[in-house]
Amino acid sequence: MEDILQKARRVFDLEIETLVRLRDSLDKSFLEAVKLIFGCEGKVVTTGIGKSGHIAQKVASTLSSTGTPAHFLHPAEALHGDLGVLDSKDVVLAFSNSGDSPEVISLIPYIKFFGIPLIAVTNKPESTLAKHADVHIFLNVEKEACPLQLAPTSSSTASLVLGDALAMVLLELRNFTQRDFALRHPAGSLGRRLRLVRDLCHKGEELPVVYEHTPMKEVILEMTSKGFGATAVVNHEGVLEGIITDGDLRRFVNRGGNFNTSLAKDVMTRNPKVALMDELAAEALRRMEDNKITVLIVVDEARKPVGIIHMHDIVKAGIV
Repeated sequence: MEDILQKARRVFDLEIETLVRLRDSLDKSFLEAVKLIFGCEGKVVTTGIGKSGHIAQKVASTLSSTGTPAHFLHPAEALHGDLGVLDSKDVVLAFSNSGDSPEVISLIPYIKFFGIPLIAVTNKPESTLAKHADVHIFLNVEKEACPLQLAPTSSSTASLVLGDALAMVLLELRNFTQRDFALRHPAGSLGRRLRLVRDLCHKGEELPVVYEHTPMKEVILEMTSKGFGATAVVNHEGVLEGIITDGDLRRFVNRGGNFNTSLAKDVMTRNPKVALMDELAAEALRRMEDNKITVLIVVDEARKPVGIIHMHDIVKAGIV
């Protein structure tokens, strides 16, 4: 059993060594690749065959979900009509450990014909693909983790991590945000966690709102009719000045307040915590928990109320 564990650890060690070597050998070719993709007016078309093809598909998916439109082109299918996906505004990102895979090499004349920049990721600087590329990134893999030196292991890991590095650098250059990520992942548990306040808040006639000089009798009617246990309080320009909650009503009574002679401004809590339409609902929930409150007024850029969101709305949506 210990021998098996040692063999497994050897694989880890070899692949870690490969990644460290690749990391330390990154040079201007990586910078040139980033520059080409960042300036691309079309999409990134990734390609590769076999294990490199699987890597290319994953890299295309990662790029697309982090702000860089990308599409995987199978090199064999490309020659049977799929070349139509290529556009002169695109950039091709080709993966090939040997750099001489016939299926990938066969695409070069067409890529050049359309004048499309070609970025090649290979482990052979003297290969056909590397020589014809506008930018060549050398994987610098010395040894596969496969004891037969046949199955792509260290090389496929290096290619995958290199693709991740490209995607993450581009993500930061584009100032890609959590909101941007949420818009690209609407489904499943991830989609639920990344839902925005605008998806869950109550708007329009559902929004409870009164003016600063609204008599408290009317304030209570507004709170009761809308059913959130709270109401926004605005000034004559419609800008949020405060909030009145059930807790504010109790505290007002405890200090001897009289609803018959008081106005909203006498009871409200000034400068309340708020939410924005385009922030994650999870962030709004965290703000509620941190401040021990259950409701937030949703405001626009001018701090005018446009909605209201309750903790129950977020919990019901399955975000937590």
